[in-house]
Parts: sequence; C-alpha cells; structure tokens
Amino acid sequence: MTKVAVACACCALGLALAAGVASAAANKTNEFTTKAQSGILLDSGADLVLYEKDADKQIPPASMSKLMTLAVVFRELKAGRITLDDTFTVSEHAWRTGGAPSGTAAMFAPLGSPITVSDLIQGVTVQSANDGALILAEGIGGTEGGFVKMMNDYAKQIGLTGSNFVNPTGLPAEGHLMTARDLALLSKHIIDTYPEYYHYFAQKEFRYRDKFTFRNRNPLVWADIGVDGLKTGYTEEAGYGLVSSAKRGDQRLVLVLTGLENKGDRESESRRVLEWGFKSFRPFRLFEDGQQVSEALVWGGEKHYVPLVGDGAIDLLLPASATGAVTGEIIYEGPIKAPIKKGDQIATLKVQSADLAAINEIPLYAGEDINSSGFAMRGIDSLLVLAFGWLL
Repeated sequence: MTKVAVACACCALGLALAAGVASAAANKTNEFTTKAQSGILLDSGADLVLYEKDADKQIPPASMSKLMTLAVVFRELKAGRITLDDTFTVSEHAWRTGGAPSGTAAMFAPLGSPITVSDLIQGVTVQSANDGALILAEGIGGTEGGFVKMMNDYAKQIGLTGSNFVNPTGLPAEGHLMTARDLALLSKHIIDTYPEYYHYFAQKEFRYRDKFTFRNRNPLVWADIGVDGLKTGYTEEAGYGLVSSAKRGDQRLVLVLTGLENKGDRESESRRVLEWGFKSFRPFRLFEDGQQVSEALVWGGEKHYVPLVGDGAIDLLLPASATGAVTGEIIYEGPIKAPIKKGDQIATLKVQSADLAAINEIPLYAGEDINSSGFAMRGIDSLLVLAFGWLL
C-alpha cells in the first residue's frame, strides 16, 4: 500500500478567494501573542489550531490534570462498570492527602463516610477537590497507583504523547507532566466522547452535606461569554493555568493557557484570547453537501475510481478577512481495495491558506458503493500496479 497525494489548486476547490499575497489579517494572526508561558487555541469542530505558543513544552499541569482523572471516570460510567449512584468510602489516605488535613482544595469528605460518584464528580469539577479525586481513584482503581496506571494507559490510547501522570490530583510530584496541546486534545476528547457528563463543568455551585456550598473556581463560567468548562490549575511551580471551552453558534473553541502570574491575568488573558479567536476567524464554504471533491483509485473493483465527498458541506476556517491563495492535497493509502461501502472514510483533504500557517484536515468519504470485480479484472489491476505504479 502506498500513500497517494493528489494536489488540488485553489480553483479546483471552488473557493471564492482571490490569489495573492497574505492579507493584513494574516499579519495580525502571526503577531498575536499572550502573557502565558505556553498555550494553544483550538477550533474543536474544524479540529484546527488557531494559535499556539510552546504548546509541546512539558509543564506541571496542577489541577488541570484532573481532566484525565475525570476522563477515566466518565469512561467507566459510559461502559456501565460504575453508576452515578454508586458510593465509595473515604479512606485515610484520601482524607490525609487531599482532604481537610492536607490544606489543599478539598470537599471535606469525612473519614470513613460513603460518598456517591455523582457528588465526587461535582466536588472535582466545581471545587477541584483533591480528596474527591483520590476517593474516585481508589474506588475505581482499587489503589491510587492502580488508577494512575489507568490514566496513563488511557492517555496513550487517545494520543496524548506529552503526558505522564503520577497521581490523580495534580498535586506537585516529580514526573507529573503534561503539555498544553495534550490538555486541549484531552478536553476535546471529553467534549466529543462524553457529552452526557460535560454539563458538570458548567455547574456554578455544588451544595455538599447541607454544610458546604462550593462555587465553581473557573471565573469564565460566571461570565456571559459562552464558556461552559473546563478546569483551573495552580501550584507555586506551575503558576496559574486554565483550560476553557466556549461555544458561540456552531463554533466551539478550546483554550489552554499555563504559567500565568496571578488569577487576574489568568482570567483576563483567557477572555482576550477567546474573543480574538471568535472574532478573527470564520468559515469559508469549499463544497456543498454531497458535492464531489475528487476521486480515489480502486483496486479490484467494478470501477477504477470512487468519488470522494465530505460529511455534509465542507467549510474551511480562515482569518475573517482572508484574501490569499489556497492550496490543498488529498491523501489516502492506495490503491483502495474493493469492496467499498458508501460512507467509508478513505481519504483526508489537507488545505492550507497563505493567510494561516495551520493546515485544515478534513476527512473524505466514499460517495458510492464499489463492488468487487471478477478475477480477470483484479488480475489486470495487479498488472497495472506492477507495471505503472497504478498511474491510471
């Protein structure tokens, strides 16, 4: 199997943009920066990075790493291995390490008491409770170490290449590291995979034991700017950080900022970067729903080519006043073996504009069924591959 790249010119993409030099918007995009030591802004729907700064630098993530803890919890819930009504008991380890005696963020769960999974999740998402994270970890993994292994295994499974977890809390520990990029990818994974549990991140208050009322530590959840998650973080070594996600209309942005000097900067910088993201970019229509983008070579099929289409209309996200040229290529492992079913994902459209350094990657699907051909036709196809490298 060889990788096939088909070049696409701007006119072939049908995009109404004039060819030329990069626009003023592009210059503004390139000059944009933040006080944060590292950060990344991701358009979740387009799966496109709009801005990044040292996004692959490993940093201590503090409580932002509780997102990985919650991802494991949500996975166990979705699989039916636990329920929201299940109860876990507060161990002495959880109480001393993350509870009242620890002097850290806690939900003050009494030693030896049973607590529901639902209350523990709210303790973590609203109060950033370290005791809540440890109780969940021990209840699911048997031990804190057993749960940490689940965290690291899951992180590898979903492609977090710059993360290593030592505990479920984010409390300072040697080797407990993440990158801004991994935090953004993890957030997107949670939003896309566990929509039934995502509402916990937007919860403003949590009343526990009729004794404590905890207010969400994410300041942007309280602002009317579309933010509905996700997680703050702070330690002396890490500085102030925030993973936030905001939705306006059909567009959702995920933002990670780390290493800020104080709470004020954490809030103001996050607001500023999100506003810049929403105002500075907009979608440009490339192809209408059902419109053929290109075609891919087929081996052993009744036809030599299969049409490629998007999953609905295809939009390209660009700076709002973009006027530059667009280039693209379609990449797939080919030739593609028949049979092929309509709707099978078989290629990726990669498009780049002079106005934006990032590359839009758009999945492409088979536009029709291609049945297998007879033995004779497959033999001819094989000869074509051997003789010409499948240059049909």
